Amino acid sequence: MKSIKILSLFILVMAFLGCEIQTEAKVLRLGHGLDVSHSVHKAMVKMGEDLLQRSGGKLKLEIYPSQQLGTERECLELLQIGSLDMTKVSVGVLENFAPKMKVLGLPFLFRDRQHSFNVLDGPIGEMLLNDGEKYWLKGLGYYDAGSRSFYTMNKPIEKPEDLVGEKIRVMESATAVNMVKALGGSPTPISWGELYTSLQQGVVDGAENNPPSFYLSRHYEVCKYYSLDEHTVLPDVLLIGTYAYDKLNEQEQKWLNESVKESVKYQRILWAEAEAEALREVQKAGVEVIRPDKSLFAEKVKGIFEGYKSDPEIYPLIKQIQETN
Repeated sequence: MKSIKILSLFILVMAFLGCEIQTEAKVLRLGHGLDVSHSVHKAMVKMGEDLLQRSGGKLKLEIYPSQQLGTERECLELLQIGSLDMTKVSVGVLENFAPKMKVLGLPFLFRDRQHSFNVLDGPIGEMLLNDGEKYWLKGLGYYDAGSRSFYTMNKPIEKPEDLVGEKIRVMESATAVNMVKALGGSPTPISWGELYTSLQQGVVDGAENNPPSFYLSRHYEVCKYYSLDEHTVLPDVLLIGTYAYDKLNEQEQKWLNESVKESVKYQRILWAEAEAEALREVQKAGVEVIRPDKSLFAEKVKGIFEGYKSDPEIYPLIKQIQETN
């Protein structure tokens, strides 16, 4: 009888200790606005799995997709006050919080996709990730978001003049607004979650985004013209609030950074597949894909670069990016 009591006590103690071990795991909450079928979300899931394995269960990632915790801007604000740990936002939105990031939103800045990877994976990209720390935002890595192009409801965009008078949805980004203005369109900032309804109701005539976003958002149901002018190569940025990052010890930070790097590599593979699939599927659904002369659009926005000549921070960055091999 005494042995049974001792065994029972041992089991209770072990169960209690097990609960204690479980509660010691640190949880990082990550909120973002994308659908669960998006390559970025899938890469985040992998990051969470890797983080759990690397840390031996000491660090856990909880992901809240599809704007469950708010828009991109709202998630950034939550990071700054420590109410959310991590998020993913487009560079276009981030420039409102970390001004140097606006350089990545300049149209026709990169020669091609590989050039953009060389910049983002190099010292310039790292400097930009760290630049947000004074705004309580630490960049961890860049997810591929391809090239952004125009899609419209009523007519194809074959040359810049076709944008004249067209109301085009843009992100809350001064750079995006200036670009659409330079091309002759009427920029209209609208949140991503409200865009489908805005297109249906004619609030805007079109928008601009990459192929997977155009496809997964089902905007192709409303917009039947997709013009691949590829005006910007605008990456997504994975961020953690400095409040959350500083609570991690050096080893935990290492586990997180290693898991991020692996998820970035994984996402780039998924992205290439998703981009090809998206173009196939929207064409099956009756979308006309146009491949206009990009040089006509690039010529129209040259003035935007000239406007930064007097900016002591952005203009040298532009030159460094253009000179990167």
